[in-house]
Amino acid sequence: MAMGGLGMSAKSYKNIVGSNERVGVAIIGLGRRLEAFVEPIMDKENNVHLVYLCDVMKSQRIQGGERFSNVLSYTPRLENDLRKIHEDKAVDAIIHLTPDHWHAPGACYAMQAGKHVYVEKPCSHNPREGKMLLEFQNKYNKVIQVGNQARSSDTMIEIVKEIHNGLIGETYEAIAFYSNSRGEVPVQQPAPIPEGLDWDLFQGPAPRREYTHNTWDYNWHWYDWTYGTAESGNNMIHRYDLARWAMQLDFPEQVKVEAKKSHFLDDGWTMYDTMNSIFRFPGNKIIKGDCKSRNGYNTYGHSNGAIIFGTKGSAYLSIDRYKIYDRGGKLIKQDASTLNPVNLHFTNFIDSIRGKATVNSPVIEAEKSTLLCHLANISYRTGEDFDVDSETGKIYNRDAMKLWGREYEPGWEPKL
Repeated sequence: MAMGGLGMSAKSYKNIVGSNERVGVAIIGLGRRLEAFVEPIMDKENNVHLVYLCDVMKSQRIQGGERFSNVLSYTPRLENDLRKIHEDKAVDAIIHLTPDHWHAPGACYAMQAGKHVYVEKPCSHNPREGKMLLEFQNKYNKVIQVGNQARSSDTMIEIVKEIHNGLIGETYEAIAFYSNSRGEVPVQQPAPIPEGLDWDLFQGPAPRREYTHNTWDYNWHWYDWTYGTAESGNNMIHRYDLARWAMQLDFPEQVKVEAKKSHFLDDGWTMYDTMNSIFRFPGNKIIKGDCKSRNGYNTYGHSNGAIIFGTKGSAYLSIDRYKIYDRGGKLIKQDASTLNPVNLHFTNFIDSIRGKATVNSPVIEAEKSTLLCHLANISYRTGEDFDVDSETGKIYNRDAMKLWGREYEPGWEPKL
């Protein structure tokens, strides 16, 4: 049986690092998420050694090396190719902060190489890869922590437990929401590969194509579906996860979506920037999604979060704070954590590697929340609503099931 909240087999104990041993860590992907990991890497209580910083862009490697060299008493090694890190036995764990199309394959390759994995959200690029992560973990018995850091927030753990114990009565509906005011993005144009970029390794498991201007930087999120998962996988994942966690739901039985591109109609954004979704679950439970990538109006009084409705009241939940209301709408309780949930999430990962804890965001739970993102995207891409097997998450629609997985560059598909 795999680790991560499911218990631990005798075989799994062979993978555990001693409780006092230093954990060798590598970070792959040195972009916008890197700064969040500086403090937990520095924390002497975590007792980790940053062996490698890896990125396919030379300038990112240099900047990352300088950032950590300023705060550590040593300089991590800089590496371009994650496969070399997999070969190094000094590395016990890998933190994947890569683009979405690398998340599941990178985690699978790492497990095959004997490494534990912290993989950023979304844990997969498509539904098949979520199932793939579970299959690989079951075989290799490695710790996987998925970057839904609300699951490690002391405040959220406390309030979700209270909701499960009836604080707002029986829950029946949630609204998961996210608003941002993202601007125009360039129309993709063929361009020379930027100096210092290993374009082949950036693409990795994705089918090969020519380079287009600015793709390697953040805009891969919005340039078709080769590398990204749109705003659903980028940010709605946190809010869907909060809603599903609070309501104790697994897989939906029906998906309905209305989505379109509403802003800067002639720019390079090739997918929806506005989405409303409805997921119906067994027991007549509902999660609604309200995603506005390029309209910053705070419809619900906050830019993001999940509102949970119960028979006795309601709850507003965010990553590290909450507000509880009675059935009449009166605020009766609120709190916000003073602790950084990323730090807590990382520490929980390291403690799980040492056998002192189990991960707070195991892939068996993260895969279910990530699937909501994928189902919404598939509904948008096919233009069809559909029913879902609430036991497995599989789609009862032949056209939609064509998007269950994806094509891989030959030789790059992870295989057990």
